[in-house]
Amino acid sequence: MEKLIELDKELLLFLNNLGSDQWDGFWLIITKQFYWSAFFVALFYLLIKKIGWKQFGFIVLFLALLILVTDQFTNFVKYSFERLRPCNDPTLEGLLRIKEGWSRKSFSFFSGHASNSMATTTFFYLISRKYYRYSFMMFIFPLVFAYSRIYLGLHFPSDILSGYIFGLFTGTLFYRIYKITQAKYFPIS
Repeated sequence: MEKLIELDKELLLFLNNLGSDQWDGFWLIITKQFYWSAFFVALFYLLIKKIGWKQFGFIVLFLALLILVTDQFTNFVKYSFERLRPCNDPTLEGLLRIKEGWSRKSFSFFSGHASNSMATTTFFYLISRKYYRYSFMMFIFPLVFAYSRIYLGLHFPSDILSGYIFGLFTGTLFYRIYKITQAKYFPIS
């Protein structure tokens, strides 16, 4: 286990130190959910065109439940493991690129950004794939979004990977529940 933790730290240092001052502002924007709003509005619009408002409302309900469950379980795990964020880890002091104001007081394992973005993308992809050929491109969002957390020194790579795995699981689970519920109560005509 110690070897895995050491490899995780080495990979973090490598990826984090690829950054530069000229890109810091970009990654600070990428890491904020608010700045992705236009992306989601466009996805919602494309889906509404195919399924209509009634079905879309049903999907939004499932997305809200998915985010609630994913986020709360992520926080439960964080406060159970209590792993320090890289920016707060004394063994990494002076080795990470950390700008003033980048640190957080909460714990690191596993990443809420990774789990929530992967869960919502998986759910949305599974719904939209039959309507749009290139819907798999949506997975660029969680990859870039979660990488911003490594760039900023807020998560270890294993936090991101674990968040992705959990997000894939919850996104798929909620999609299956959605399909069962939709077929029973809201069949698409």
